[in-house]
Amino acid sequence: MSDVENVAENAAPTRRRLLGWGASGAVATMLLPAPWRAAFGDAKPYKIGSLQPLTGVAAVGGKTALVGIQMAIDRINKLGGINGRPVDLIVADDQSKPDIGRRAVEKMVTEDNIDAHVGGFLSNICLACMPVWEDHQLANMIGVCLDTTLTTTKCNRYTFRTFDFAPAQAVAFAPYLVGKLGKKWHIIYADYAWGQSTRDAYTREIEKQGGQVVGSTGIPLGTADTTPFISKINGDFDGLFGISFGTDGTSLANQLYDLGLTKKYKWAGDGAIAESTNLPALGNKIEGFVGINRYLPVLDPPLDTPANRKFLDEATARLKKIDPSGPLPDRYTQSNYEAINALKLGIEKSGFQGREDTPKLIAALEGLEMKEGDDFPQGDKTLRKEDHQAFLRELLFVIKNGKPHILEAVPKDKTLVPPACSFA
Repeated sequence: MSDVENVAENAAPTRRRLLGWGASGAVATMLLPAPWRAAFGDAKPYKIGSLQPLTGVAAVGGKTALVGIQMAIDRINKLGGINGRPVDLIVADDQSKPDIGRRAVEKMVTEDNIDAHVGGFLSNICLACMPVWEDHQLANMIGVCLDTTLTTTKCNRYTFRTFDFAPAQAVAFAPYLVGKLGKKWHIIYADYAWGQSTRDAYTREIEKQGGQVVGSTGIPLGTADTTPFISKINGDFDGLFGISFGTDGTSLANQLYDLGLTKKYKWAGDGAIAESTNLPALGNKIEGFVGINRYLPVLDPPLDTPANRKFLDEATARLKKIDPSGPLPDRYTQSNYEAINALKLGIEKSGFQGREDTPKLIAALEGLEMKEGDDFPQGDKTLRKEDHQAFLRELLFVIKNGKPHILEAVPKDKTLVPPACSFA
C-alpha cells in the first residue's frame, strides 16, 4: 500500500475516491467525503483542496498536517457544516517536489474545481504555487510554510498565513538568546527558502539585542549525514542555533551530539528540531535544547485550557491510527486545524458561496480576530490586513527528561514586526 493510500485508509471518512494523473501515479488527489454527508440532503458541498507532502523528504510532517485538516473538517461537518453546507476535502501529494506540487494545485483548481485551498508544507513548494492562487483568484490559507517572503516581498492578495513566521519568532526569542544564553552564535540552517530567510531574521534580531552571528552553515535538504558540514564548525562563540525540521532535524541534532558540539556550546534553535514527532528518535541527545514554538503538546500554563485538552486528546488518538508509536500532535497538526477554522469564519462572515465570492472572502479574512477556544486552541491571533500575516503568542521551552517544558510565554503584542508587503 502506498503512503497516500495509507493516509486515506486511516482517515476518519469511510470511503474515498482516488483521482489519478495516470497509471504512473506521478500526482494523485484524494476526495475524502464524510460519512454523515446524507444529513445535508442536497446541499452543495464546499470543496477545499489541500496540498501536502505525503511522500518524500517531508512526508512525516505532511501526514500530521493532514490529520489536523481532517480533524477540523470532521468537526465542522458534525456541527452542521458551514452555512448549512458540508465540506469536502480533496488532497494532493506533492511528493516534496515543487514541480509536482505546482501541477497538483493546477489540477485541483481547473479539474477538481476547489473553492479554496488550505495546506502547503515546504516553503519552496508554497512559493512555486503562489502564482496559481493569484492567476485563478482563489483564497489560499497556508498550512505550514514559514518562508518569510510569502507574506513580505512575494505576498499576494489571495494568500494568508494564520500562524507565525520567522521575523516574529526572532523578535520573541532573540532577547532570551542574547540575554540568558550567549552573545555570539553560529547558525546551522536548512539550505533552502525557509532556512535562509529564518537565518536572516535571527541574524538581524540577535544583532539588535547586542549579540553577534559569527558564522553560518547551510545543509541541503535531505542530507542524512551532516557530519561533513558540521565537523568544520569551531571557534570562539557561545552557542549553536539550529534551523531544521523532520528527519533532517533529527539527523542534525543527533550528529551534533555525537561530535560533542552540543556539550561544547549552548544549543538552541527553531522548535521544529524538537517537535513531538522527532523526540523518540532523538532520545537523550536533545536534552537541554532550548527552542521556540507556537504550539507544544503539553498542558502547562498557558496551554492548560479545556479547549487544548480536547484538541490534544483527539489529535493524539488520530495520530496513533497512522503511527502506532503514538506521536503527540505537533505544530503542523495545530496550524492546519486552525487554518481550516479561520477559513470557516471568513466564509461565515462574508456569505461566501463559491469562487466568484472570493473578493468578499478576502475582505472578511483581512484583520480577522481569532479567539482562543475550540476553534483555536493555541490561543488568540490577529490576521493582519496589510500583509495577511498572523501574530500570536510564542512559547520558549527547554527539553528536560525527553519532554518540552515551557520557560516563558511571549504575548503576541511582543512579537510584532512592521509589514513589508505591497499588494500589486
